[in-house]
Amino acid sequence: MGNVPGIKSLKKKTTVPLLRDYKHKPPQKRTVTMERHCGLITGDMEPVPLKSISVTLSIHDFVAGVSATLNYENEEGVPVEAIFVFPLDEDSAVYSFEALVDGKKIVAELQEKMQAHSNYEDALSQGHQAYLLEEDDYSRDVFSCNIGNLPPGTKVGVTLKYVQELPLETDGALRYVLPAILNPRYQLSEQSAGSFLNIKAPIVPLEDLPYTLNMVATITSQHGIERVQSNCSLSPIQYLANDKTSAQVSLAEGQKFDRDVELLIYYSEVHSPSVTVEMGMQDMKPDSLMGAPSAMLSFYPDLPEVEGSKACGEFVFLVDRSGSMGSGLSYRNDSQSRIEAAKETLLLLLKSLPMGCYFNIYGFGSSYEKFFPESVKYTQETMEKAVKRVKDLKADLGGTEILTPLLDIYKRPSIPGHPLQIFVFTDGEVSDTFRVIKEVELNSKKHRCFSFGIGEGASTSLIKGIARVSGGTAEFITDKDRMQTKALGSLKFALNCSVDDFSLSWVLPPGLSASMISPEHTVIFKGQRLIIYAQLNGTMPQVESSGEVCLKYTLQGRSLENRVTFLLQPNTNTSFTIHRLAAKSLIQMKDLGSAETSKGEKENVLNISIQSGVLSSFTAFIAINKELNQPVQGPLAHRVIPRPVTFSNSPFVCHRGSAGDLLFACQAYDIVGDTEFMSMMNTSISSTKKTNLKNEHEGFHEVFGENAILYLISLQKANGSWELDEDLTKILGTSLEDMKAANPAKDEDPSAWATVLAVLWLHANGKDMECEWELLERKAVAWLHDHADSSIPMLVQAANRFLKLSVTPDVFVF
Repeated sequence: MGNVPGIKSLKKKTTVPLLRDYKHKPPQKRTVTMERHCGLITGDMEPVPLKSISVTLSIHDFVAGVSATLNYENEEGVPVEAIFVFPLDEDSAVYSFEALVDGKKIVAELQEKMQAHSNYEDALSQGHQAYLLEEDDYSRDVFSCNIGNLPPGTKVGVTLKYVQELPLETDGALRYVLPAILNPRYQLSEQSAGSFLNIKAPIVPLEDLPYTLNMVATITSQHGIERVQSNCSLSPIQYLANDKTSAQVSLAEGQKFDRDVELLIYYSEVHSPSVTVEMGMQDMKPDSLMGAPSAMLSFYPDLPEVEGSKACGEFVFLVDRSGSMGSGLSYRNDSQSRIEAAKETLLLLLKSLPMGCYFNIYGFGSSYEKFFPESVKYTQETMEKAVKRVKDLKADLGGTEILTPLLDIYKRPSIPGHPLQIFVFTDGEVSDTFRVIKEVELNSKKHRCFSFGIGEGASTSLIKGIARVSGGTAEFITDKDRMQTKALGSLKFALNCSVDDFSLSWVLPPGLSASMISPEHTVIFKGQRLIIYAQLNGTMPQVESSGEVCLKYTLQGRSLENRVTFLLQPNTNTSFTIHRLAAKSLIQMKDLGSAETSKGEKENVLNISIQSGVLSSFTAFIAINKELNQPVQGPLAHRVIPRPVTFSNSPFVCHRGSAGDLLFACQAYDIVGDTEFMSMMNTSISSTKKTNLKNEHEGFHEVFGENAILYLISLQKANGSWELDEDLTKILGTSLEDMKAANPAKDEDPSAWATVLAVLWLHANGKDMECEWELLERKAVAWLHDHADSSIPMLVQAANRFLKLSVTPDVFVF
């Protein structure tokens, strides 16, 4: 890496718009060298004009409305243009942008993006204040806020508003995240000649972050609010109603915006279906998207667990091996490294696969490697080869480029009778998120994609996008989440039979009909919430009346349905939350950036975006303050707002000088893609492994550190059985002689006795991790019924006595 030795600064040539050299001309380009010093407030030691971020959060049931205000002050003697590049969840429907200057509110207009850029440049060249908010051309979860011509001594607050659905976690919690961490995007928007987002934000250590965060959250739900948890310090919850249907929490005072802020909201009951109807805008055509009433349907289909063919499926695991995977899952110093968590997860997945299926594992970064030339049949031999290679995986492949290995997978011929299921684990960004999503969509009829965003700052646009277009699921692993739990849950989805013949039927008053706005759902998983948007057409009844909607589907030839009755009394909502969420769902389906969206679809997205006021990759918010006493004079200085570093497990975090600059280089590696440098960096990153020990033996170090459960799981054979050997004694704390002597069926296969002992030990010592070994236990029980069916009761009774346990024999019911 050319500028690393000496490590005082890191220079990178970047193409940025020439902002003020013309009037009434389209944006030109100039190449500048941006010199960035880690540990300084900005690259050239200037003060940072962003002083604080204030967020008002309103959560109603499972929808969040957010108002975020960025407070700026120019303390310099020259006019400033402040540029803040920041992340938002890709599901966020941004619908409002305004500025408050000297008590005057300036409301932005949503325009076609290039027109907004031109108007912004014209305003600056004439000395007017101008404000621009846009989404990146190549990723749906990166935004830029430009404050142009901020005069000396001026204070301004800019406010953006958005709404979003809240995902439901497996434990029933609704999850809201205010993203703080913007990982260095891999060649972010360097292809984009018209985007301001190719200006990269400086990176500073956490303690030097110059702006603070204030957030107040008000939560209302008819289900009753049990509790609210957060990864940040919160004030005690204040209930605003005796029945606990309304509550308020806030972040502790002085909170630095140095990590993603996560709220987990637990309601008393979240699985009941519901329908909410919202009136349209009166000034819109009554049959238009925003003029007609809209309905939001929330279903929780009660699907029975029905496994598909036990030997069915081709499972391909794509694991990020870029340098950033060597860092921790979260900012905490005791956090497990991402690559170690991925290795444990792969071990569990490999042990949980059914005999007779096919599988392969890819590691990707700037390049990619695969375990086998093509997917292989799952046998004891192939499983052992894969486990051995998993143990040696390192975060040593440089940047993050997933498209090439995906194309390699897609070009392989399908295996008859084995539908393709792809599992993607990544913490990074790619050069063009939309191109990756498009490729996954083009191949969506022959596979499903289950995606996992690892650590703070993972691209929600990439992770959610590839899952959505392929009918899979998306999960995010941060802070204390266990990747293993979420991955095994998705594998259960992949192994279950899918639902067919999905349809909706409505019973509405005469003169009223419903049409779908949401894209058609092709896959439904057990335990998932299903959100559907519909438009109500015709005349709404004048008197109180009700409607009914029925969700129908087929599972292995069996017809199932869920019905819900609702009142036709539309809510009046000045934010038009349901309409805008519906518009966002349409935009997500059609908008794949400038390079991947057809001309016709682009015009469609533009119309939806402008009509609904919801930002897209083809539109931008522009506000101009022309009412200045006199135009701003003099050269305009750029101030790019810095973002925090998050490499908590790096030994360089607590240092300054050359080590601090090396830390910046560490942040930049995925952009630069210097494999040799990252290999060197990876060897210096330490990771602390979590332990969950019931017994300790020296032999535990042989596989994945000191985790007894993982050690036991690593001993399981591909067919589900365990061998009666010395390795098993290290877990059970006994001798091989005693274990053999206690076997009541000495004339039968000793593996049956070993397998019963192993399963009982898991139930006694790993109950809190049962969801992670549930699938491999099923294999063990199935193997026992095939090989020692009549002896199982006797083996279980003897094993309980030998291990001094009282595990119920019901665990062996098959």
